[in-house]
Amino acid sequence: MDMKAILLAIGASFLLAVIIGPLFIPLLRRLKFGQEIRTDGPQSHLKKKGTPTMGGIIIMLALFISFLKFSDKSLAFWVLLTASLGFGLVGFLDDYIKIALKRSLGLTARQKLAGQLLFSIIVCVLLYMMDHSTALLVPGTSWELDLGWFYYGLVIIIMFGTSNSVNFTDGVDGLLAGTSALAFGAYALIAMQLFEQESAIFSAAMIGAVLGFLVFNKHPAKVFMGDTGSLGIGGGLAAVAILTKSELLLVIIGGVFVIEMLSVILQVGSFKLRGKRIFKMSPIHHHFELSGWSEWRVVTSFWFVGLILAAIGLLLHRGF
Repeated sequence: MDMKAILLAIGASFLLAVIIGPLFIPLLRRLKFGQEIRTDGPQSHLKKKGTPTMGGIIIMLALFISFLKFSDKSLAFWVLLTASLGFGLVGFLDDYIKIALKRSLGLTARQKLAGQLLFSIIVCVLLYMMDHSTALLVPGTSWELDLGWFYYGLVIIIMFGTSNSVNFTDGVDGLLAGTSALAFGAYALIAMQLFEQESAIFSAAMIGAVLGFLVFNKHPAKVFMGDTGSLGIGGGLAAVAILTKSELLLVIIGGVFVIEMLSVILQVGSFKLRGKRIFKMSPIHHHFELSGWSEWRVVTSFWFVGLILAAIGLLLHRGF
């Protein structure tokens, strides 16, 4: 395991994000690529209207350059790039249509799902080409279940579920950048334990990229990542979990994202079935804001939960 490459990947992507940010954010302002704010959400968010979005391009550029420099260009390299940049491209198209073309809905749900499905299928083809195991491992045990061809269906579900749950988490300054850094930190350690060099370097590069972006995204945010960043981060996280054969651990390590998605599902389901809402607003981070929590308290609390879940995931991986 090349520890030097891993450390350099973190440092390089962080510096790249910090350098690209001040060059790119003014461009977004000049192009008037500003965020629209929900009027039914926390009133404190209304002042954020017009804050540049599509800042996920900063993350994706820093990640790509760093990963390209320090990776070994194996098939795993292409799996990781396809998942992150492919899903990031879908997010970019959605952001561009909403912001630049002034169409409130962006991509239709069918178009977005089609894009995600396309890149998920490419990932499946690459996994087949690299003879990736189709066994599902139970964390902390020696149990495994070979799913055969059904495994690729599971891969698609993981890609969809992770990218969209990560997308739901992006709604408060610094929330997703911090929680994703923690999740990738856990997976970097898992990849190093398994001598999965490409996954370790990719995770390291993503950590540096999102922390560099956090410099500009911390409260009060100078830029938002948009779907470009959130879908790209989610796709990359799913790919790392798949390549390290820790698919089930993703539910724990990415537990904050799971909670965010479940809060939306429960809210919608409850309103449709009972005509009542469970939370003041979903995703759940908005519920706490409307309950009187400051943005900083919400963010740091979710970061702490993410840290605890990442630690639990690592313990389960090692089998206690």
